[in-house]
Amino acid sequence: MKIKTLIQIVLTGLAGICLLAETATAQSINQSQSKNKMETNAIHYQKIKAGGLNIFYREAGPKDAPVVLLLHGYPTSSHMFRNLIPMLSGKYHVIAPDLPGYGYSDAPDRSQYTYTFDNLAKTMQAFIDEMGLKRFAVYIFDYGAPVGLRLAMANPEKITGIITQNGNAYEEGLSTAWNPIQKYWEDPSQQNRDALKEFTTIKLNKWQYEEGVSDTTLIAPETYTLDQHFMDRPENVEIQLDLMKDYANNVKLYPAFHAYFKKYQPALLAAWGNKDPFFLPAGAEAYKKDLPNATVKFYNTGHFALETHCVEIGNDILVFLAKLPK
Repeated sequence: MKIKTLIQIVLTGLAGICLLAETATAQSINQSQSKNKMETNAIHYQKIKAGGLNIFYREAGPKDAPVVLLLHGYPTSSHMFRNLIPMLSGKYHVIAPDLPGYGYSDAPDRSQYTYTFDNLAKTMQAFIDEMGLKRFAVYIFDYGAPVGLRLAMANPEKITGIITQNGNAYEEGLSTAWNPIQKYWEDPSQQNRDALKEFTTIKLNKWQYEEGVSDTTLIAPETYTLDQHFMDRPENVEIQLDLMKDYANNVKLYPAFHAYFKKYQPALLAAWGNKDPFFLPAGAEAYKKDLPNATVKFYNTGHFALETHCVEIGNDILVFLAKLPK
């Protein structure tokens, strides 16, 4: 064999070895990047001690990305965000806690913990402090609205923006479905309190999910089933009745919320199910009175809009978040 031919064979072999090495390295890098991406986007289920309570929370997304705090409503938990979190966690650090008395967070006895919205906000303030959250956008829904807006008033420097999904802050938004609760506010008798127990039944729980929804086959049955599981814990009905009574103090606080809006002009997206039996579309439009630059979007669905319109709402939230300061 000629020396020239031998050299060509050796060089060809070396080139092949180098190509294989490069391919293996590229595959290793891709696998590593894919693994890191999976770990980043994975939802982690954790607990932290805040204000003396164990607070459960779901967390996903890059730790160094802008933070989005998701606050659930009645009678649910952070489970309501199970489909939204993966949509947001590619670009954002998403944190969704369960409020005290809900989901997997502690539900202390009423003799040990006063169930008012002031107290829920106090516990969530402790959660924010323990988590070390310096700047964040907040998503508020239903009961999460009066809690989140209290936090916004107490931490205006931390709030980059507000997403309110059927989270009311104006009397125009209260429908006639509130009449039995308002009757209890005016006359807190045992009879009026007992009348509200119907709100804690599986019948009403399921109705809240399905009312105003054109295709109820989109409602996952585990939603209201899981909610009812927690609702049926000992003493929980009385906890909910305490909060229904205290909701009157949220309405009294509306002028303070409006003053906060006027002073700080936070960026706001109102994403509203327009068939909500509790919070009317007028409540979404009302935000523009104090926040003329607010974006108001309506979706043809009910109270739990994420159950039927998560993709649409998620995309609108991503557009909104992209415009916020870091």
